[in-house]
Amino acid sequence: MAQRTLNTALVAFSLINFALADGSYRSRSDLSPPHLNITIPCEGRCAEGYLFVAPFTGHPDPVDHGPLQGAPYILSDTGDLVWSGFSYFSIWAGNFQAARWKGQDVLFSFEGAHNSLHGHGHGHHTLLDQHYNNVRELRAGNHLISDKHEFIIIDEKTALIQIYHPIEIDLSPWGGKEGQTWIVDARLQELDIETGEVLFEWSSLDHVDPFESALPLPLGQAGIAYNSSTAWDYFHINSITKGSDGHYLLSARHASTLYKINGTDGSVIWRLGGQNSDFTLGPNVTFGFQHHARYLSGHHDAVETISLFDNSVYGSESGGGGDKEVHLYPFSRGKYIELNHRAKTATLVKAFHPPNDSILAKSQGSLQTLPNHNVLINWGSEGQITEYSPDGTPIFHAFLDSGFLQDKIQNYRAFRYNWTGFSPETPALVAEEVSPTGRTNLHVSWNGDTATALWNFFWTEKSTSGAGEEETSTKQSKKVKCSGFETVLRIPAGFPGRAISHVYVQAFDGSGNLLATSGTVTPVKAHWRGGKSRLVKQDVVGAT
Repeated sequence: MAQRTLNTALVAFSLINFALADGSYRSRSDLSPPHLNITIPCEGRCAEGYLFVAPFTGHPDPVDHGPLQGAPYILSDTGDLVWSGFSYFSIWAGNFQAARWKGQDVLFSFEGAHNSLHGHGHGHHTLLDQHYNNVRELRAGNHLISDKHEFIIIDEKTALIQIYHPIEIDLSPWGGKEGQTWIVDARLQELDIETGEVLFEWSSLDHVDPFESALPLPLGQAGIAYNSSTAWDYFHINSITKGSDGHYLLSARHASTLYKINGTDGSVIWRLGGQNSDFTLGPNVTFGFQHHARYLSGHHDAVETISLFDNSVYGSESGGGGDKEVHLYPFSRGKYIELNHRAKTATLVKAFHPPNDSILAKSQGSLQTLPNHNVLINWGSEGQITEYSPDGTPIFHAFLDSGFLQDKIQNYRAFRYNWTGFSPETPALVAEEVSPTGRTNLHVSWNGDTATALWNFFWTEKSTSGAGEEETSTKQSKKVKCSGFETVLRIPAGFPGRAISHVYVQAFDGSGNLLATSGTVTPVKAHWRGGKSRLVKQDVVGAT
């Protein structure tokens, strides 16, 4: 009986592993990258660079729902894979970005435990170099654990992180009943990336009274405070940045407020939004449960402009809907807001509406202003991304493995960056004799590589002219331009008695330099399922 149970478990495990690969790429059948349902194609209008995303499923069981391999990914505008971070980062990963540290281009991501019910994570931040090697793991200082929400590199030297830190205090002044004693002291730290030294630390409870929360404790919308796991998250930092003046701009989702924090003593310099705003808010400036506040220009005494993602809705952290949710506007928006410090006014400069004014992101979200002044908005819990021209016209829109493809796909933040990557892997090569056509297909890919411009395929052909005739052997090669993640060479069917063997491929950059050589493979029998492949491969026979 025990042996039968073990066999059943092994079969189930094998089926699960099989389900985790979707066959998008023949040379990497082990990968199941996210698919994009693109409803507005770029058509040459998007900014330069790749898309950086880290989608994950909102379902408790990921096996039956995409993305089957939740991880950081680099994708092209067409949804073609550039790099799969599956196995490069462990457990749950998010807030995937590119930056520079010590003069070098790096990737970074949070990785750790993700508590979707209460909207926080516990883990650390990992940096990879251009060869996708781990060059640094950064953890919070002072015996604390970093949260998932923020990691930003300042001046290539320091990093800002956020910390979700439950503590036990008397909550009766804020409506706490017997047994309700736990509250989250939201903290920020600025760390020296090289040494991990804490250069600055700030505590919300030291500077912001819980009465400023937009989610009062008695309503139970942001935690019921009976233990550390259900602590009242009255403040909830979800973004931090630092201005050239040395002070910090902080977004507190559960206070529906942006705070400017003094970089010396931690005092609050000003508040924007919420119950105690220091600015008079002009038409359509009001925001709520916002994310990703960033300086757009300025940081001086007169006028400055900030950007943010205005969710305008709060989805319950304890599950359920109804009175657990707060709605401020019919849909979420990206916003540019100008602050006049002398007049103490806040004016809406521009709003970026979702296509068809239909997306309401109950959590997460980001707004990135690109170098050409386009704007990339990530719709968080709704699993979609949109790029806008500077005038606010949507020029690209895609569902991240959602929409017509799947449901409940989420993505905390999305970005667009230029990136040059050099894969530490060996090029993956598969050769298939396709029945019933008789041709041989050679598939090659190189996960994370952006330098290859040309593939040179090599193989040996053995043939006999008839029964009893002497066998002949010739070496063949064909140069093929690199086309996306996977390049395919189709060798037409030959005459009876021909056999192809000893297949390998070499990668060359645009200057003709040899980058890598694959292993040698022998064709395997396969039945072509081209109709099920999401990528249309061009026949490159006759390429030079």
